[in-house]
Amino acid sequence: MSEPEPLPAWSLGADALEQLRAPVAWPDRVTREWALGGAAGAGVRVCILDSGIERGHPLVGEVQRAVAVSVHGDEAVVVEDLEGDLCGHGTACAGIVRAIAPECELVSVRVLGAGYTGSGPVLLAGLRWAVEQGFDVINLSLSTTKKQFAAVLHELTDTAYFRRSIVVASAHNLPVESYPWRFSSVVSVGSHEHADPLAWFYNPSPPVEFFARGLDVEVAWLGGGRLRCTGNSFATPHLSGICALILSKHPELTPFQLKSVLYLTASNAPK
Repeated sequence: MSEPEPLPAWSLGADALEQLRAPVAWPDRVTREWALGGAAGAGVRVCILDSGIERGHPLVGEVQRAVAVSVHGDEAVVVEDLEGDLCGHGTACAGIVRAIAPECELVSVRVLGAGYTGSGPVLLAGLRWAVEQGFDVINLSLSTTKKQFAAVLHELTDTAYFRRSIVVASAHNLPVESYPWRFSSVVSVGSHEHADPLAWFYNPSPPVEFFARGLDVEVAWLGGGRLRCTGNSFATPHLSGICALILSKHPELTPFQLKSVLYLTASNAPK
């Protein structure tokens, strides 16, 4: 008797179909109550990849860890961050996530300096480190217009997707080509002007997939203060917080499934 012909790579044998069973049965109709009702973000690790987070800010609360990323030659260096937020942007994003998902864990990865200065290599190194840590949600309220970094960013966001890390990425505030929000492996976010922080809308005309609150938002700022801000940067942590709520209730969801839940429970979802 001849040996059975080997299956192609990434194939599934007939005796392995049991592996495909979903760990949790979905309801006939996916509702917000099923998706996030009663959730507060417990057990979900959210990374704020930004300018740092001001520790002790009353709107942010506890920060489980904070690191700073730099690149020297070809070597990326990740050290404990002793300076905190250098321009306020990361603190603002952290405060929004904390307001929506108060029981999540927050980790700061500082890739921006004072005056919002940054570089492509530092952004890549910070995102690579975040992906390697296996965070549940990575909030990326920044992007780069430099095409030479696009390929590596694409590879990193795909890797995160396959490892079950959700990268929630801000669309650029200007109509320019930038990355990584244009990649389909991320959850891309633009702004809407409704006041409800839990209102989000699916966009049937990508590349922006979702709209969340991002206009005239009161956010945490440096010195324990507050500021009113507008921009896609601030819409993004709203959706990151919502993702944290859903994952705290349904930790088994893959990024594909989570995107499906976001679509099915969006404020403009077909009823």
